[in-house]
Amino acid sequence: MSTFGGLNTAYRGLTAAQQAINLAGQNIANASTAGYTRQRIEQSAIGAPLPVGLNAGVGQAGQGVSVDGIARLGSSFLDAGVRNSAAASGYATVRSTELQRLEDSLQEPGAHGLSTALQTFWASWQGVANHPGESAPTSVLLEAAATLSETVSGGYKALDAQWSRVRGEAAASVDELNAAAGRVADLNARIRSTVAAGGSANELIDARNQLTESIASMAGGTVRENADGTADVFIGGNALVSGTSVRQLTLAGPTAMGTANTPVQLEWADRPGTAVNLDGGKLAGAVSLLAPANGSGTGGAIAQAADAYNVFAGQLMNDVNAVHRTGQSSTGASNLDFFSTAPGVPAALSLRVVPTNAAGIATGAAGSGALDGSVADKLSQIGSSASSPDVFWSGVVSGIGMASRSAQQHSQLADAAGVAAVGQRNSGAGVSLDEENINLLAGQHAYQAAARVMTAIDEALDVLINRTGLVGR
Repeated sequence: MSTFGGLNTAYRGLTAAQQAINLAGQNIANASTAGYTRQRIEQSAIGAPLPVGLNAGVGQAGQGVSVDGIARLGSSFLDAGVRNSAAASGYATVRSTELQRLEDSLQEPGAHGLSTALQTFWASWQGVANHPGESAPTSVLLEAAATLSETVSGGYKALDAQWSRVRGEAAASVDELNAAAGRVADLNARIRSTVAAGGSANELIDARNQLTESIASMAGGTVRENADGTADVFIGGNALVSGTSVRQLTLAGPTAMGTANTPVQLEWADRPGTAVNLDGGKLAGAVSLLAPANGSGTGGAIAQAADAYNVFAGQLMNDVNAVHRTGQSSTGASNLDFFSTAPGVPAALSLRVVPTNAAGIATGAAGSGALDGSVADKLSQIGSSASSPDVFWSGVVSGIGMASRSAQQHSQLADAAGVAAVGQRNSGAGVSLDEENINLLAGQHAYQAAARVMTAIDEALDVLINRTGLVGR
């Protein structure tokens, strides 16, 4: 190797060391950047030139180092694990949050819960039984009945508002999902052109990974990486993003609870009527909550709870009216209803108290006189029967509480799995400041060594060129 070739070898060492220093600085600067994957410089030795002429049998040194590229130290397997855990966590979080809100709306146990209103209502009948026809206990009864009716109506309205809010948030998530898919397609185009030009697309790939994790959190799905640097995103087995192409999604179905038995579902915009089979994510959790009620009790949690209010209102009306019709009021009127509902309107919303004063309240048996309170006494005992509205409502509250507790546990487990998946990925892809400091020092020493080699060769050349032949002068 010529002396001038040695200068080129030293120069290559300088540039390689400089790039290693710069890359260590890049990693250190992004140690706390969300989604950043650490990078490493890839180097290889440059072999000696083929021997020719008189030097064919003489061994020659190599020609230095070549910087082949900058590697992104990520793992597609660990990235997939993070996406899977994000999908599971998104699904569990939505269900846990909404079921807790549903449980809180019941206000059970508490002074404003339906159970307390029921107890007050039955106790008010006992007061009427003790003093039939008197205005004071009658007023107390009518006030307790009105409070009970308003509590039922208020509970149903709270569920209706919750359903509408979840529906609106799900629609917003679909818009966000479509926007994220569009950004993934745009990054695919930029990554492909960068890779084709021989550049480094590591930061673009990091940005794309963050978007695919966001998509997984919203709708689950899988990612397939292609040889040209692009990545395809699949939801329900169909491509949401294919290279630089995107398919739009839409949220179809009723916009108000109870308006139709058709479900709310995610559909492809170009294939209306066909539901997308979600395997996780916030949208899957929201769609499961928005499902209509069914007779087996396996429908959407919100609609099932609203249906329970309707069943309760109907049972309360039927049980009270059945006994109330057998008696007569203090004025002798008989076959009287105490509660009524409007046809075509949910029973929980239309439940109202029929009588407005003592003349419309049956307190005693027919023909027993104005002071008989036997029927009112029977009405006060309805709440203690094995098939009373109280027992039904207690079962509803217990069922919702159990579902909420189960959803919370599921959410906690999913969150723990997500933290573990991210930690496992970060153990290989995250930046270690200690390691980067070592790399920085190694690059500095390599730079100093290469500079010293260049200085030595420069001094040798100076002697050969400017001082050779001066001996003896």
